[in-house]
Amino acid sequence: MLTDTGIVFGRALRATLRSRTNVLFAMLQPLLFLALFGPLLTGLDLGTGGSSWQVLVPGVLVQLALLGGSFVGIGLLMDRNLGVLDRLRVTPVRPLALLLGRTLRDVVQLLTQALALVLLGLAFGLRAPLAGVAIGLLLVGVLAAALSALSYGLATLVRTVAEFASVANTAAMPLMLLSGLLLPMTLAPAWLDGASRAVPFRYTVDAVREAFLGHYASGTLALGAAVTVALAALCVLAGARAFRRQPA
Repeated sequence: MLTDTGIVFGRALRATLRSRTNVLFAMLQPLLFLALFGPLLTGLDLGTGGSSWQVLVPGVLVQLALLGGSFVGIGLLMDRNLGVLDRLRVTPVRPLALLLGRTLRDVVQLLTQALALVLLGLAFGLRAPLAGVAIGLLLVGVLAAALSALSYGLATLVRTVAEFASVANTAAMPLMLLSGLLLPMTLAPAWLDGASRAVPFRYTVDAVREAFLGHYASGTLALGAAVTVALAALCVLAGARAFRRQPA
């Protein structure tokens, strides 16, 4: 399984490196949020005890995982419609490795983009402990794996890119708004704050912010880590189950 996953990962990574424009534009929206939205928060009291950059940068990192991970299934859907996936299935490579290899590629790509965002945040004024940044990136990587696996599972259940985009867009927008990506949900009205507690991404965002603040022993960080890992396990299982259902 490890060998097969490595083979699929290498193939997917080479395909990504050949499309540098795609990687560049995938980072454009988060970079714009940092450059255009970040200065608006400077000097505002966001109720977190840290700087506005310690609030915004973690949110943008999770946004990058949410948007990037949710739509990677389009590539698999195109391979499926072109018959590439069917040809891969008749090889000795294990079917689950086809999913895990692609997911691992997505995590590596996401972490590379996330690191670039953190460095840009430092240039704007972000100050965070190195250990906290490492913990935050780890949580974002786990979340990216969860969403990528789920996205690939969805790609096996729909027939067209339009159908996939409709489902992904409909789910992504309210999840983004209720996760407190740009502003902490503690600033929201009580009813909206309560509704957001049903969204698992909120706990990831709060945990990454706590890590960037250096609050390693807080219950918020522990809860966010637990929710993120549990979500990843469920998403990988769901994606693998959907992937296996496809005929060889």
